[in-house]
Amino acid sequence: MAATEPLVVADAAELTEALRRMGLLAAEAVARFTPLLGGVSSEIWRVDLPSGPICVKRALAKLRTERDWFAPIARWRYEYEWLAVAGGIVPQAVPRLLGADPTRGLFAMAYLDPQRFVVWKAALRGGCAEPPFAAAVGRNLAAIHTATARRTDIASRFRSDEIFYAIRLDPYLGEVGRRHPDLTAAMAELVAKTAATRLALVHGDVSPKNILVGPHGPVFLDAECAWYGDPAFDLAFCLNHLLLKCVWTPAAAADFLRCFEALRDAYLTRVRWEAPEALEARAARLLPGLLLARIDGKSPVEYITAEAEKERIRRLARFLIQSPPSRLGDIRAAWARA
Repeated sequence: MAATEPLVVADAAELTEALRRMGLLAAEAVARFTPLLGGVSSEIWRVDLPSGPICVKRALAKLRTERDWFAPIARWRYEYEWLAVAGGIVPQAVPRLLGADPTRGLFAMAYLDPQRFVVWKAALRGGCAEPPFAAAVGRNLAAIHTATARRTDIASRFRSDEIFYAIRLDPYLGEVGRRHPDLTAAMAELVAKTAATRLALVHGDVSPKNILVGPHGPVFLDAECAWYGDPAFDLAFCLNHLLLKCVWTPAAAADFLRCFEALRDAYLTRVRWEAPEALEARAARLLPGLLLARIDGKSPVEYITAEAEKERIRRLARFLIQSPPSRLGDIRAAWARA
């Protein structure tokens, strides 16, 4: 991540106190803070300690989006818990946690050197789309869902339904219904179905911008939307981005579609907690809604700006919402034709 504007004095003092409360900085020691470019929902810093660099993250109450979008900052705790649970399942696939300060809504984790850990989104932008890596994303995601499926103890740790609604279901699918009145009923039904499905621990933001290409495979970041719910959401969310990247980097579109297939297949062949066909059908219903949400929701993708491209995506997404498929391959084929 690249640096942003200089850190203000108040932030430096607050972060220094938090580090000392977490036992990461001695009373007489000095830390150096460098703000990093994060997403729309958090502040992130590289912190250089006498022992080496770490990363500190704090959730924002008002997200950095064009349209007003607020979310409870308590989501930081669910992100921390998701990283802890996932780290016990696939340790190489998440950053190591170092501590948390509940009074300030922030936590510390290992700093991953961008020279060794490349953001998958940046690799895709350059046309580097490798199906084996996409398959690894699918395998790790399936491993997390498998290990947490139908676990009442995990479900009790992630009672974050209101947060998931505020940061995912409403600003994505709910906003589509508001922007497209003829789809309001369909989106309301999709929101209700997704909200009522509680099967496994969900990351909620499995996007290439939140996945690093590491020396030992994918590393998942930014689990602020963590929720015990429908694992089909994670699958559909990531596959959606692979489709949209075809518009961003057209020369690599065929490779992106191969990544789509590799991730889908690696994931679905590992589904054991329910019939794979049932999960695929839910993912296939979610995907068109998410596709339209990245054009007309509260968090549109920044790299699709031409109105002709937006309209082409709208037409396809609307058709698929009104004639919902049950197989992800049908969506992939429709996308390729469009």
